[in-house]
Amino acid sequence: MRYEIRVDGHMSETLAKVFPELEHVLMSGQTVLYGPVVDEAHLYGLLTRFQALGLRVVEMRQLPE
Repeated sequence: MRYEIRVDGHMSETLAKVFPELEHVLMSGQTVLYGPVVDEAHLYGLLTRFQALGLRVVEMRQLPE
């Protein structure tokens, strides 16, 4: 599965490195992270990392294969 996750604000390169499995781009006041998510546990782990870092996820969606 591939996911796209939009986070409010621009993440620094250092902060983006906390998510090595995801690529990222900055656009319109948001950071868009995207890449493979292997299973539901991985997805919840990503969400836990966002929350622990105080990042606000504004949108998350599965991308077509």
